[in-house]
Amino acid sequence: MNGPNRERITPGMQVLIVMKKDQRTGKLTEGVVKDILTKSRSHPHGIKVRLESGQIGRVKKVYDLG
Repeated sequence: MNGPNRERITPGMQVLIVMKKDQRTGKLTEGVVKDILTKSRSHPHGIKVRLESGQIGRVKKVYDLG
């Protein structure tokens, strides 16, 4: 997983997140980052973001577009 570092995440990126309600199952939700909600540089469970769809969760995977 490559989501714990804030500097790797920018608005407009395609990511996979786990929402609070899905933490037990680990179900991932795909979307595009609208806002970064975590202020610290890193977080052990992933950086919290809001997707363009309005869903909020912690980033578990960032798609490498390069």
